[in-house]
Amino acid sequence: MGAVGVLIFVAIVGAFICSKARSAGGAIAFSLLALVLFIATPVGQGLPAAIGTFINAVDGAATPALTGGPQEAGAGR
Repeated sequence: MGAVGVLIFVAIVGAFICSKARSAGGAIAFSLLALVLFIATPVGQGLPAAIGTFINAVDGAATPALTGGPQEAGAGR
């Protein structure tokens, strides 16, 4: 598992090279590979939970505005 950092670096460099060569498919593939390798590391294991928490916070803030739900006291008077 010690070489995962090198693999992530190579995947990022591959994505950069593909984007400079205007190969969108290759850049996306290398980026997804780097993301999967990062999540496999102990540092990146908290990333899915952090993204889920962020999405829930955005959903909680946006839902009342989109559905016309309850407003704060004094608003609209």
